Amino acid sequence: MTDLSTLWEVGLPLAGAAGGLGYAKVRAPRVFWSLVGLPLTQVRFAMTYRSTMDVCGLTVQPSRLRAFMVRTVARRSDVQPVPPKIRRVRGSATGMRVTLRLPAGLEPADVVAASERLRHAWGVHSVNVVETKPGFVELRMTGYDVLRRVKMPRRVPSGPMTVPVALRQDGTAFVRDYLKVPHALTLGANQSGKSMYQRNLIAGLARLRVALVGIDCKRGVEQRGYAPRLSALATTPEEASGLLDALVEEMENRFDLLSKYGVADVWALPEQVRPVPVVLLVDEVAELFLITAKKDEERRDRMVTQMIRLGQLARASGIFLEVCGQRFGSDLGKGATTLRAQLTGRVVHRVNDKQTADMGLGDIAPDAVVAVTTIPPDRPGVAVAGDSSGGWSRIRTPELSAADAAATCARFAHLTPALPRLATYRPVQLVAGKPIPPMPLFKPAPATD
Repeated sequence: MTDLSTLWEVGLPLAGAAGGLGYAKVRAPRVFWSLVGLPLTQVRFAMTYRSTMDVCGLTVQPSRLRAFMVRTVARRSDVQPVPPKIRRVRGSATGMRVTLRLPAGLEPADVVAASERLRHAWGVHSVNVVETKPGFVELRMTGYDVLRRVKMPRRVPSGPMTVPVALRQDGTAFVRDYLKVPHALTLGANQSGKSMYQRNLIAGLARLRVALVGIDCKRGVEQRGYAPRLSALATTPEEASGLLDALVEEMENRFDLLSKYGVADVWALPEQVRPVPVVLLVDEVAELFLITAKKDEERRDRMVTQMIRLGQLARASGIFLEVCGQRFGSDLGKGATTLRAQLTGRVVHRVNDKQTADMGLGDIAPDAVVAVTTIPPDRPGVAVAGDSSGGWSRIRTPELSAADAAATCARFAHLTPALPRLATYRPVQLVAGKPIPPMPLFKPAPATD
């Protein structure tokens, strides 16, 4: 009887603790990882590092000098292969980061190729390899699926034209830095989370000292709610054509200003004369290419030409493009692939066919095409982001309703600048039945390195 009582007294708390940990693993993965997952992974990593590197083919034969020292000084006949040297190990709320110094004979691509084997060996959710500097790589391990419930990190990169939009699969923030990647293309099927991505992007841009210009040829159903923060809005192809002409005129006048001061871009201008940056947001770009009558061909060709000109030249003048759509490629017509070539940043959500994934990523990151086709339909907001460097990663945007995005735009409406050349397309906002006058033009803060 005493043994049964002891078993009951000891077993009941243990069962409760095990149940609590199991609940935390599902409902509070950050807590479970910090308390249980991280310590176990650190021990497993320390105990199996050398053998894991060896079986994964990430060791090299020692140099002749090292082999001589082992045989003569240590008096050992067997000389072990040399794995990458561990420089730093850091734990976090989402995973663990390990900095490695690669020995001669190994390159970052070798570690990338073995990342899946390393993931299974150390029992983590994912292993991402990032080259930090020549000869050094960082293993970014995540202990659980951070994209299941998106929680943006507290520390994110900042800058005059930087917007945190989504969470990467390695637990870091995915940001749109317009000074590094001036133009971008976002693709995705219906219900894939493309609109959620746009909302997060617009809500982030609304907080910056930039002018937002929208083209939404679905009669403005997507962008009308952001009107308080828009300096111009076109809701029909006819309006879009005129707005693009006005933007090209704005670009050419800015080039005259750059020429006058003898500088290459607007960020080199004195702050007191620097024009405000402009971000053009195009929703469903296919509507600009498609026509229903032959008489509309001239307007379509002009719009496409103006878009290509902006993509090729506008970065130096401080005008940036965000183009969104369900499909984008040569099947849209003349000029589509030329425009796509100017859109360096690529974000592709779930698509209905492999050809669409090829349109978005096939020309810059072919390996990412397969990742796009495996995005499940029950995980809206998951996408693959790539750039011209060939790198790519899975991302997911946090949930943001259209009402919350519109409220953010209304809250920062006082930052909306008035652009004289786009005044015709300024959306009119009413308060108590009276139109709100446009805000005066402001000057943005200088860029910092």
